[in-house]
Formats: sequence, structure tokens, C-alpha cells
Amino acid sequence: MTKPTLKLVLGTNNLAKGRELAALLSPYGFEIQTLKDVANPLDVVEDGHTFAANAQAKACEQAKHLGCWVLADDSGIEIQTLDGRPGIFSARYSGESATDEQNNTKLLHELKDVAWEKRGARYYCHVTVADPTGEIRAESSGICRGRIRTSRAGSNGFGYDPLFEILEYHRTFGQLGPSVKKVISHRARAMRAIVPQLAKLAESGAWS
Repeated sequence: MTKPTLKLVLGTNNLAKGRELAALLSPYGFEIQTLKDVANPLDVVEDGHTFAANAQAKACEQAKHLGCWVLADDSGIEIQTLDGRPGIFSARYSGESATDEQNNTKLLHELKDVAWEKRGARYYCHVTVADPTGEIRAESSGICRGRIRTSRAGSNGFGYDPLFEILEYHRTFGQLGPSVKKVISHRARAMRAIVPQLAKLAESGAWS
């Protein structure tokens, strides 16, 4: 008997993030779409004070609006010596329409006089899945620890990847590329934590 297709919309317009999430979920039988693939997606205001609050808003509001299952994540980077900044403002650290390049430049400037041993950082990701009624049905989170380099290295990934060095590898996410990132990243860890929950929901017949 053929298993039913599990349709799931990723609540993001970020194509790089969409590809990353789709690659993590595709082995489990999910038919993945991003907001680029659906008609009239909702522009959810991310005004929460935590990653969890923003992920919940993006999943619940979008799911109810579209009438389908939606997975949304909110993620960013937290710098030890900056008291956790940029945090939830990671994507718009240097302005509402900031580019990755601009955000990286600002971060380098803020850390220009900071010693290597005080440049500790972590990527954090919170994932929320909501059903077509907008009810939260699964959540998870993941962390990846590293350090911010004094200059960019590598062209893979997005966001702060060219600056974020994984200490065990002595290389940035920008250098390591997608094959390593999809195993050890904050988003990969959050996704691995949520997949069993999604599988349990599907087996229960909750998916529709």
C-alpha cells in the first residue's frame, strides 16, 4: 500500500533556508513547498521577544491562513560578548532591508577590538509545526556553538556562515559547505528533533 504524501509548507521566503529545510525533510516522505510556491501567503509580523514566539506566530498564523500544515522556524546568532545580540534581530541587524554582507560587516565592526577567546557564539533555531486550524502540534529547538572569526572565510551558506567557525573543524560554515552543515547545524539538530514528532502525527492519522 502506497503511503500518503505528507504535504508541508515551510513558512519562509528565504530560498536558501527553504532548500536547506527541504533537504532535511525529503527522506521522510514529505512533499515540501515554500511560501514562494503557494498563492497569497500571509506576511506575518515577527514582533515576538524570543525565537520561539516568532516561530509560533509564523507557523500558526500562516497555517490558519493557508488551511494547511505549516512548519516555521526562527533562528539567529547570539554573541557572548554582545550579551546575546543580534539574537532575534539577526536577519535585520544593520537595518530592515539588510543584506547578509551588511550584517556581517556590522558584526565584524562591533567585534573589532574583542579578543579571540571572548568571541564565542551560538546559532539557535526554534521550530514550530501547526495544523490547518492554526494549532501547534510539534516544537523543537537546536543549538550549534562556535566562534566569530575576524574576517570572512568561504562562500557557502547564508547569514553569518562565513564568520561562524566550528571549533572542532577550525573552519567556518562558509568553508564546510552543506554536507557538513546539514548534520551539525542548529537547524539540522532542531529538524532531527522534530521529525519523530511529525512521523507520530502522520501515523496517528492527524495529517490531512
